[in-house]
Amino acid sequence: MIKSAEELLKIDCKEACEKAQAYIRRWVDEKKADGIIMGLSGGLDSALMAALSVRALGKDKVHVYFLHDKNSENDSLEKARALAKWLSLELKTGSISDVMREKEKSASFFKLLSMMPRFVLPLAASFYYIVVGESPYITVLRKNEIRKSRLKRWVYDHIMSGVEEMFDGPCAQRRVVLEKLAHEKNLILIGSGNRSEDLTGWFTMDGVDNMPCSPLNPFYKTQVRQLSEYLGVPEAVLKRKPSADVLKGADDALALGMSFDKIDIVLYGIENGLPDEEISRYGLTMSQIKRVRNINKLSAWRRAA
Repeated sequence: MIKSAEELLKIDCKEACEKAQAYIRRWVDEKKADGIIMGLSGGLDSALMAALSVRALGKDKVHVYFLHDKNSENDSLEKARALAKWLSLELKTGSISDVMREKEKSASFFKLLSMMPRFVLPLAASFYYIVVGESPYITVLRKNEIRKSRLKRWVYDHIMSGVEEMFDGPCAQRRVVLEKLAHEKNLILIGSGNRSEDLTGWFTMDGVDNMPCSPLNPFYKTQVRQLSEYLGVPEAVLKRKPSADVLKGADDALALGMSFDKIDIVLYGIENGLPDEEISRYGLTMSQIKRVRNINKLSAWRRAA
């Protein structure tokens, strides 16, 4: 009998919110800061982070910015504005497009992908798997191990290194901009990274999603959704597919090979010592469990850096 994933990952939302809010207040008090600053992307993680920050500190101490990238989804700014209005926050805007346009000059394959229709991306990922024998993200995680394979070394050096740079670039550049503003205004820059991203390595090292102050780090992505629903995050944001928002049509499920509702079950199993047979009772195949375990193992170096 298949067990309920919802039951496995269900948390006490009231208690979880109170702990996250206390964590935010503690950081601000200890650093003697005048509030917090964060990027508001229009996605679920930053929406929840902003809502918790307003509850913890009051809206006058929460400063939100939307830093546009030329490859962002067309509705990202619209959703960020809707979130800011929902929370009665003033959304300040800026752009990192010039910086990313410059980086794109040395990432020709990424530039080609960015000009393709959305339906091409899954086809390209499938073709890559057939030729290389692994997903693009696995190649990135194994980049320090693949020197013995001439094909994989060539693929990483000529294709994936540029793609990796363009995926990491926006998050890293946003951190540069926001850290400067935080210093000028005596604010704490907080990140919206969650536990699922941490345990799969799906974050930018030294990026704005990998901050010392990360109140959502204890929560799997599935639990982030639970908390967001509990706090009344607008439906349009709740429905948005998880994405790094660096390449139109490239959501997290495409990169990781499955959705977070399945990934989270395996991650919970890993952290709680569950055997594969027990994890499979929540509706996962052994192949899916193996994939997530492999990603978790291969991404360990990113968490240790």
